[in-house]
Amino acid sequence: MTTLNTLENKPSAIRIQSVDLLRGVVMVLMAIDHVRVYSGMPAGGPEPGIFFTRWITHFCVPAFVFLAGTSAFLYGNKLNNKHKLSGFLLSRGFLLVVLELTLIRFCWTFNLNYAQFTLAGVIWMLGWCMVLLALFVRLRPLTIGIIGLFVVFCQQIFHFVPLILPLGWRASFGWFWEFIYPSGGDWLPGINILYVLVPWIGVMMAGYGFGIILLKQTDKRRKLCLRIGLAAIAVFLVAAILVICFGPAYKGNNPFLLRILDQQKYPASQLYLLMTLGPLIALVPFANKVKGRIADIFITFGRVPFFYYLVHIPLIHLLALGVNFFRGHNFHQDWYNTAPYTEIPPEHRWGLPILYLVFLIAEVILYLLCRSYAKYKASHPELKLLKYI
Repeated sequence: MTTLNTLENKPSAIRIQSVDLLRGVVMVLMAIDHVRVYSGMPAGGPEPGIFFTRWITHFCVPAFVFLAGTSAFLYGNKLNNKHKLSGFLLSRGFLLVVLELTLIRFCWTFNLNYAQFTLAGVIWMLGWCMVLLALFVRLRPLTIGIIGLFVVFCQQIFHFVPLILPLGWRASFGWFWEFIYPSGGDWLPGINILYVLVPWIGVMMAGYGFGIILLKQTDKRRKLCLRIGLAAIAVFLVAAILVICFGPAYKGNNPFLLRILDQQKYPASQLYLLMTLGPLIALVPFANKVKGRIADIFITFGRVPFFYYLVHIPLIHLLALGVNFFRGHNFHQDWYNTAPYTEIPPEHRWGLPILYLVFLIAEVILYLLCRSYAKYKASHPELKLLKYI
């Protein structure tokens, strides 16, 4: 008879919960930020309630990209076929890119004027990172992880790539490189680049290498996660404090603590990634042990993350139109024609109570939809398309 201790120490029995639960948590946090977008509330500021409403959502993209890499490793370990894994990453990556430029962009804006505004957002970035990761999966996972860390911590060298080219080449190549890393080149007209590929491809590759740790036995896995996570947090705190104390003069209004937490996201700096990924990695051992109704809800979200993403944007958009109509008898769809860059007059912006009420309503609806979809997906393994969503 299998003992509880044996089950606890069997990697295949625990790894799915740790990944799915943490991924579900960050999906829920992501929804807070997207409700904030449609509310018109600014992204941060010195007021603690607004600052932390934005700050808590900083964990979303790093965690989602990192865990996407980890999930790719675990899926490859299940397939035991590098060629099939590479093919899956290529096909899914290109699918994400196409959906970002078509369906997802429409859900954000509810308009069809693609020439005026198209967003290269997080799903675009995830798709291209998967395509690039597909080119590396034949290497050892440890090698992939080391390359990823190099990209993250040495990302600034990508700024100089166009600058070393001949002037004629630079003029024609510069627009393309802006998708890789900001270098001062011109963007393509009508396209807004929100997420460049560096350092995010490094984060995904680091997550792929991290998958090795999830296959280790419980005690060793717990020690490694805690050491890595707490070390990242410690390095972040020391480096952030040194930058504040000895760096350029600060011109904002944030107090000292908020200055420590207010790190650069576009493109994601090394301090930003240490701040967000350190706690995520440290929490992995604890995520394996969480039980109960709340944990089950997060796991449900984490098992169908892309379905959640596809549904949550139009849902929040519709709820925002409803709130606007309820408050002023006008939907004000024009405010969202370039969402997530919204143009809402200050007097019409929501306060925190309405923001969080809309968020809670959205999460209830999303849970019901995700639970139904997860059951349908599990009961229809023959439908190959479902593995992409």
